[in-house]
Amino acid sequence: MEAKNRVPVLSDVAKAAGVSVPTVSRVLTSSKYVAPELRERVMKAVNDLEYRPNSAARATRSGKRSMVAVLTGATSNYGYAKTIEGIELAARKAGLSVIIAVVESDSEPAVNAAIDLVLSQPVAGVIILEFDRPGLAAVKAFPSSVPMVVAGGGTRRSGSTPSALLDERSAGRDATEYLLSLGHKTVHHVAVPTMGKHSGRTQGWKSALTAAGAPVPPVLHATWEPASGYKLGLDLADQDDVTAIFCGNDDVAIGVISALLDRGRRVPEDVSVMGFDDQPHVALWRPSLTTVRQDFGDLGARAFQLLSAAVEGADGSSSSIVKPELVLRNSTAAAGSSAA
Repeated sequence: MEAKNRVPVLSDVAKAAGVSVPTVSRVLTSSKYVAPELRERVMKAVNDLEYRPNSAARATRSGKRSMVAVLTGATSNYGYAKTIEGIELAARKAGLSVIIAVVESDSEPAVNAAIDLVLSQPVAGVIILEFDRPGLAAVKAFPSSVPMVVAGGGTRRSGSTPSALLDERSAGRDATEYLLSLGHKTVHHVAVPTMGKHSGRTQGWKSALTAAGAPVPPVLHATWEPASGYKLGLDLADQDDVTAIFCGNDDVAIGVISALLDRGRRVPEDVSVMGFDDQPHVALWRPSLTTVRQDFGDLGARAFQLLSAAVEGADGSSSSIVKPELVLRNSTAAAGSSAA
């Protein structure tokens, strides 16, 4: 049963006025010009709904900013959790607290609900984790009246929004080139979910194969879970020509290795397997996992540094890009080593 006395939020004002959430934010913060007719409609909706202007807008005008916000599509996955931890540690050193708003999907209501939560607090600015579709949707919808930084993978972002990035494309290329250097004729790829296009690590895999003149097998699409890797690994294990597999993350790689072993394929003697992320447990796996180390804690710290600069009024866009590093362990070996 719907509560009759629900406190109106920013999206309610936008709906009543027939405008977007960013337009309402611009009116309430006086951050940018809004046509008088639109401004009048917004203020009428504010009065009719008895909406209280958000504390973020009041904080912007008064200069009292006590916290930063993180908008994210998830909190428990390794990369998300470690990036948030990096943001929290950096914010704590600066004397600020952190609030976290989860964008449950890329639907407009879910995105607006998360943005409403952020704008209801006295935030100095927001960091959006652009690891997935919800994060991407939040970046597109978030009003420009509040300082914003994007954290994610890639080497660039269009527009003027500051960004902290991990160069997954270069790292994916390095991983694939390493497997090819071991004598494997090609490298199969099990990809993790993306924002609707190939991830940087998948693009790097493909570019390395193309540059080497090696066959480019079809991309296999997994979820974030090890069980998904296991299911795809069973299919790969039944293909005699599969000798090297590059996985989109470590959890998927663990699932693939388990499937290969259950099918009687040895790792790395028969099949080399490469992960991505370098989660703490993979060094203790048997065989220990060759992978790509992404420093998500540093990513969060770099994102906070960029946000601090944006809050202080730094002009123009800026970015901080770090290339993940290859970590060689025991799950990869030269092609044909089973004959040794």
